[in-house]
Amino acid sequence: MTTNIKQLQDQLWAAAEQMRANSRLNLNEISAPVLGLIFLKFADVRFQKAKEKLEKEKTSSQSTRRRPISPEDYKARGVLYVPEKATFSYLISLPENENIGKAINEAMKAIEEENRDLAGILPQNYTSLSQTAGENNRILISLLKNFNQIPGDIEGDTFGEIYEYFLGNFALSEGKNGGEFFTAQSIVKLLVEVIEPYHGRIFDPASGSGGMFVHSAKFVEEHLKNKSQVMDEVAIYGQESKDATIKIAKMNLAIHGLSGKILPANSYYEDVHSSVGKFDFVLANPPFNVAGVDKNGQVIIDPAHLRGDPRYYLGLPVTQKGNITNANYLWMQIFASALNSKGRAGFVMANSATDAGNAEKEIRKKLIGEGLVDVIISTPPNMFLNVTLSATLWFFDKGKKGTTREYKVLFINAQDIFTPVDRAHNRWTDEQIQKIAGIVRKYRDEEGYEKYKDIKGRCKVATLDEIKENDM
Repeated sequence: MTTNIKQLQDQLWAAAEQMRANSRLNLNEISAPVLGLIFLKFADVRFQKAKEKLEKEKTSSQSTRRRPISPEDYKARGVLYVPEKATFSYLISLPENENIGKAINEAMKAIEEENRDLAGILPQNYTSLSQTAGENNRILISLLKNFNQIPGDIEGDTFGEIYEYFLGNFALSEGKNGGEFFTAQSIVKLLVEVIEPYHGRIFDPASGSGGMFVHSAKFVEEHLKNKSQVMDEVAIYGQESKDATIKIAKMNLAIHGLSGKILPANSYYEDVHSSVGKFDFVLANPPFNVAGVDKNGQVIIDPAHLRGDPRYYLGLPVTQKGNITNANYLWMQIFASALNSKGRAGFVMANSATDAGNAEKEIRKKLIGEGLVDVIISTPPNMFLNVTLSATLWFFDKGKKGTTREYKVLFINAQDIFTPVDRAHNRWTDEQIQKIAGIVRKYRDEEGYEKYKDIKGRCKVATLDEIKENDM
């Protein structure tokens, strides 16, 4: 296939921006309907490919009693069943005086009815993108025609790239809030490369748009040594506080051929997956520095609702007045407590968590003292949509207990490793990700890697005694 994916992405994004210009909605408000149409096109392309194969197999069958092709035949191949009225060709062929928004709503509803895993997930607000019915139709016809440019021979992974491209652009349009549901891909890739989720249960209690799961699955797929499917190797569990974001995440999983249990929950108070000791891997980018009490004195995180929760087994980070200082060390305990005896966690954290004092310091001492903290990586600035300063990537590893690494922590300074995207954003290339992950693999003495050595200014393995000397 010769499709220029970057050119196609830019063309499709230009169509979305044109829709925003002609709509009464803001760019962030059109994210769900636009992503829904991308999803619809993806489902249709996969369905048409499967339909062609099934019909060929039926024609070539030697049996004289040929049963009709059913929706279950598609589902057995991991393909969503798309009724005729939900196909792109049907929607494109509708007369311009038809109610296109109503037809798309009915298409989404029909797909949900045939594929119960998607029940309540697909957007169905296509009649309200503009204040007038005529303008609403014109917007949708333009979008349908633009998204119909996506070739029928496109691969599923390319659809995933288009979806993530749109997620990133929508997150940018939301500014600071966008970073709460979308984590820059290069950050996620490094987290995944370090925790190496080959097989097992993966948990993200701050799921956002599901990027941690998508890149974990890509890692598994790249390392499969047999013909098993990715979903045979991993199970996906998540929690997310915003219903709209859960819907975007579930579409993101489906467009990548994945499924999982992402449930609505306030993760500070609710543990809907009974997570303690359950998971092989935890990946997350939680909101940074969420204060227990806001500047107006309003309680945001009530410690009374946290006491007795087994996830906070190292204590609550409270002030002398008994308020939660901020949520950083609540999140760390949520991650740590979720791991089984061999589990690994990788997560993003504000730099301030590395040297926070008082109650947070006491919790940090316990985390390091029990041999849980394995690696800490300092990132360059401008790696995130909503944070210009550098951040820190933390990694826990319960599996290092009893090894020579048990009471050691690898510190990596990666602040000077980056590739500029534009004036306000940096990223890591795949080569840079492997360079950083390679340091970790040497430290772990993984097969095929040289013996680890400290490099001044780049990486150092510190013992527990050395960390204590530096006041934790």
